[in-house]
Amino acid sequence: MNTKAAPATLEHSTRFRVQIKHAVAIGPGKADVLEGIATTGSLAETGRRLGMSYQRIWSLVDAMNKDFVEPLVTKQRGGSAGGGARLTATGEQVLALYRAIEEDARLAASRRLPELLALIRPDAGTDAVEGVL
Repeated sequence: MNTKAAPATLEHSTRFRVQIKHAVAIGPGKADVLEGIATTGSLAETGRRLGMSYQRIWSLVDAMNKDFVEPLVTKQRGGSAGGGARLTATGEQVLALYRAIEEDARLAASRRLPELLALIRPDAGTDAVEGVL
């Protein structure tokens, strides 16, 4: 009888971030914010769904609005008509382009990832490495 435990399956994921110049970047977090706004029409609801504060959502939106040639998100204050937020045409284009680049990168990485995973110990990441920060 073989008492040796089967090696654990290595879980993996790829996350892709586009950085241009020093600070202009769009990655999974900002893309999720744009997608949340497109879905909910609300900065506050997007924050709740993503587990972020309204202030954090607004700071990400503000940074994106300043970094791109046109704002990606417009917002309307509350009132009798209610407030809200929506993606501009440029915001929709940026989100679609990022998601397409993300998929292209995922497909490219998937060709080499099995080879890399074969070189990683099955128990990697389960123990804290002493003395390494």
